[in-house]
Amino acid sequence: MSDDGTASHDTTRPDLHAVDTPAAPGAPEDPVAPDVWVVGIGADGWDGLTEAARDAFRKADVIMGGPRQLGLLPSLDAERALWPSPMLPGLPALFEAHRGRRIAVAASGDPMFYGIGTTLVRLLGAGRVRVVPHASSLSLACARLGWPVEDTEVVSAVGRPLPVLNAVLAPGRRVLVLSAGADTPAEIKALLDERGYGASEVTVLERLGADDERVGPVPDDPGALNVVAIRCAGPGTSVVPGLPDDSYDHDGQLTKREVRAITLARLGPVPGELLWDVGGGAGSIGIEWMRAHRSCRAIAIEERERRAARIEANAAALGVPGLRVVVGEAPAALAGLPAPDAVLIGGGVTAPGMVDACWEALRPGGRLVVNAVTIESERVVTQARERLGGDLTRIEIGRAAPVGGFTGWRPMMPVTQWAVTRGDDR
Repeated sequence: MSDDGTASHDTTRPDLHAVDTPAAPGAPEDPVAPDVWVVGIGADGWDGLTEAARDAFRKADVIMGGPRQLGLLPSLDAERALWPSPMLPGLPALFEAHRGRRIAVAASGDPMFYGIGTTLVRLLGAGRVRVVPHASSLSLACARLGWPVEDTEVVSAVGRPLPVLNAVLAPGRRVLVLSAGADTPAEIKALLDERGYGASEVTVLERLGADDERVGPVPDDPGALNVVAIRCAGPGTSVVPGLPDDSYDHDGQLTKREVRAITLARLGPVPGELLWDVGGGAGSIGIEWMRAHRSCRAIAIEERERRAARIEANAAALGVPGLRVVVGEAPAALAGLPAPDAVLIGGGVTAPGMVDACWEALRPGGRLVVNAVTIESERVVTQARERLGGDLTRIEIGRAAPVGGFTGWRPMMPVTQWAVTRGDDR
């Protein structure tokens, strides 16, 4: 289970982890805003709290939390308030309703480890939130298993599709999964079998820190409060761009691995950045952009619904199910999308207004890369370069293949690649 036991989990949206983002609309902003203490509680409940943590609850006018967290507290004088549903949209109104009162939030474990503390810092500001952490589920699990914390991958299955696990599977790696509930351990076992990792050692750790803590192989009746530890045994997948072409299900519309590696190098993924993959095809560019770092985001724009579905399936199989797919024809389909840090036009560059729409959308310092394979698309690219600058590169790849009883070179279609960076001209 995650450190925060609420149904709405911070990891469903990457921006909820950013503590320097502006407060959400409706959040209190004046000096009399609530004084909020966020207190982590372990499975051992009140008995496991420090005096400072207990004091935060004793002095509170209002105690907020989910049913499980509130149920771990003794009878106190404070009013109790359950989280709204849906949780995230309802938080500003809840805190506005208790403006000027001292608030204690009952959280699970370390509230800043995939927990409610991250959301409240973003919402209210770091100066209004005091966090009193308990040991996190990661720390407790590693202590039980004898695993070094710094060498353990962590994946949250709370509010996220389980295929995010695919991104971190590698031979010999130690992975800890924060479960969404009692069904997660069996779902993990099924996923491991499907991905060729059925020989992995899987351990379920339930109710860590409680008197009835249980640690062992996947049980028939796991409790809802659990984490799953995996010592991986299976095939490896490269972490650098240019995965084998057969890593993708496709109908021929696939950027081949050599060109893909060159293209990703020119796009230059940076942690936290957003890519538009225009003319997504099989989704390979957006997928490998997101695999570069877990905070990288991508939107694939693809006009054919069958290809869009294939992109989603490929993204899940390769561990980045968060890749967003927009079905529509660019440039019209680009309207309203968040501004990108990089854009690849892999198809449709000859559509009227395509280059200008992508260029205008780019953030300062953003990179635009176009792969042209036809004479008509080359004409558009060379004309755009005359206006906007940038580099032109001719990519010609040959692969060895049988020629009768011998071996010869079979050339791939040459690609003219244009890459340009937008200056700070806004």
